Amino acid sequence: VQLVESGGGLAQPGGSLRLSCAASGFTFSWYDMSWARQAPGKGLESVSAVASDGSITYYADSVKGRFTISRDNAQNTLYLQMDSLAPEDTALYFCARGWRLRYDYRGQGTQVTVSS
Repeated sequence: VQLVESGGGLAQPGGSLRLSCAASGFTFSWYDMSWARQAPGKGLESVSAVASDGSITYYADSVKGRFTISRDNAQNTLYLQMDSLAPEDTALYFCARGWRLRYDYRGQGTQVTVSS
């Protein structure tokens, strides 16, 4: 199982970023997938999750209305569109196989920094 995130970087407050997670080594379409984040000095936070077929999604209250999770099962890729970014969104973001924090594999993560 391999999960490789990309798309992080520096964004200004109010800006947008799109994270991608390329999955390999398993049948992607069989599994729920999630995004989580960890800010310096803070614990893990479940950000968003999507069911294996995309029919059900979850968003943390802190990102609801600003972030959109999606997946392309044909391309084995998970996405997180992040709009209206705020400094408190600064964190290491990683994708994981599983629902919210009930995961068995995770990627190395991609850093998102929101600052003017």
